[in-house]
Amino acid sequence: MIRRCLPWPDARLRTAAAPVGATTDEIRAIWTDMIDTMEAMPGVGLAAPQIGVMLRLAVVDASEGRGQAVRMANPEVLHASVQLRPHEEASPNLPGVSALIERPRAVTVRFLNEAGEVEEKDFVGLWATSVQHQIDHLNGRMYFDRLGKVKRDMLLRKARKMG
Repeated sequence: MIRRCLPWPDARLRTAAAPVGATTDEIRAIWTDMIDTMEAMPGVGLAAPQIGVMLRLAVVDASEGRGQAVRMANPEVLHASVQLRPHEEASPNLPGVSALIERPRAVTVRFLNEAGEVEEKDFVGLWATSVQHQIDHLNGRMYFDRLGKVKRDMLLRKARKMG
């Protein structure tokens, strides 16, 4: 089921999500809805707070052919490369605007997977960018929070004009 993304500036987008205790059928159903929503955008990732579910859940699929979504609960970055990678980032919560954001090119992430096991996985390139973007959402941050004040204010002004 495709879920509606919360419109900025909904306060839930500024709220840290709650940890997930276990991978249940309910959690799996939320992940499925998140993947459907991500594919409909189309996007390369989605965090549960973006659709109003205040749990530390994220999905990422930066594969060429799609259908390779990684489902994560409680993701945390263990290691990040010193080399940065710039990428134009956007969000369905604030449509019509984007910004060039630099993030570590590669990250190692620990998370609870679909089977309920703790997994550590390396992500590189667009995969790494998307995972970090989703973790920001889980912490109540938006990509534009990584911009300086002037650029952030310009982006938000442009978004308001388009809205």
